[in-house]
Parts: sequence; C-alpha cells; structure tokens
Amino acid sequence: MVTKAMIDDFISQPSLAIVGVSRKGNKFGNNAFKELKAKGYKLYLVHPSAEIIEGQQSYPNFKALPQAVGGVLVVVPPVQAEKVVREAHEAGIKRVWLQQGAESQAAIQYGEQNGMSVVYGKCILMFAQPMRFFHKPHRWVMGVLGKLPK
Repeated sequence: MVTKAMIDDFISQPSLAIVGVSRKGNKFGNNAFKELKAKGYKLYLVHPSAEIIEGQQSYPNFKALPQAVGGVLVVVPPVQAEKVVREAHEAGIKRVWLQQGAESQAAIQYGEQNGMSVVYGKCILMFAQPMRFFHKPHRWVMGVLGKLPK
C-alpha cells in the first residue's frame, strides 16, 4: 500500500534518476523530466543506448551515475519495470516510483520484498511541488473522492 509518508519521502529527495525519457522527446518521461527539472530537482537520465537526451548527458545504468541518487522514477512499459527495479536495488537505490502505466506486480513485489519503498499507481506530477495549475484541481478532486494516500 502506498502511503503519504512514502510519497513525501520520495519527493523530498533532491536528486533522482529517471528511466524512460525518450530520444524523440514526445513521451511522458520527457514531460516529467522537464517539469521536475523546473521544480529544482537534480536529475540523472538513465538510458541503455543514448548518450544525450533533452540536451543532458544520459548514463547507461545506475552504477554509471556520477553520484548517488535518492530515488528513481520509472516511466517504462510494465514488462521492463521489474528489470529496472532489480537494477536499482543492485545499485543501492532504496526508493522507486513506478509512474502510472509502468507498474507491474512483479516490479512492485520485487521492490517490497527487498526493502525498497515502492510508490505506484500515482502520478509524480500530482505531488512534486510546486504543483502546476492543471494538477491542482485534479488533486483536489482526488482528495474529495478519498483517493489520496493517507
């Protein structure tokens, strides 16, 4: 179960890795990267074959990152998510956010069974501050409907 404390802990991390930012620039991972960067996060892109994405250096895996990160945002198809979570665990990363559409039961179970904090079923842009105008009413509605984590 995802809790408010897990979400708050994840979004309080000053540096994050992101897996799932596209070279073509038209995926949700690219939008999340741009928004989180604008919010002041130190972001590291992880991509197995791209050296530069969105004008920023990309790293082939977590172990190649120049410094430790507080968590990883995963924005890949569910069939790839478990591999990403395993690699994050092997690299010592303790926090994972499986963006909506990236979650798989195998990835969630692996993370939880290995002591990782795994956020899933939630959009990071609904919680990272400051929140953009579009996300404010959406989050308010979720709160009214009782769908925000406690």
